[in-house]
Amino acid sequence: VQLQASGGGLVQAGDSLRLSCVASGRTFSSAVMGWFRQAPGQERRFVAIISGSTSSTRYADSVKGRFTISRDNAKNTINLQMNSLKPEDTAVYYCAAGRLMLIAPDGYNYWGQGTQLTVSS
Repeated sequence: VQLQASGGGLVQAGDSLRLSCVASGRTFSSAVMGWFRQAPGQERRFVAIISGSTSSTRYADSVKGRFTISRDNAKNTINLQMNSLKPEDTAVYYCAAGRLMLIAPDGYNYWGQGTQLTVSS
């Protein structure tokens, strides 16, 4: 599985942005897909995940109510709609693919290259 993330950029606090991740591979529809982020000097952290079979979702408390993860299995794509962005959302965002609904980055086998989001105050 290869993952290609895109959509990052420089925005102002309160703005919205959507990240996308396109996956290759025939097992996409069954894979758990997730978004993680890593700020400078910090470890990579869970943001949101979505299951393959039922598209059930789970969010980090810090983004709940502001971010929405979705998937389009026909296009092998997941998206992360981010609203009401805050400076503390600034990080490199990575998409990942795995088998189980885990929030630990170690639970994911495949990673995209990352896309930078910078939110100015």
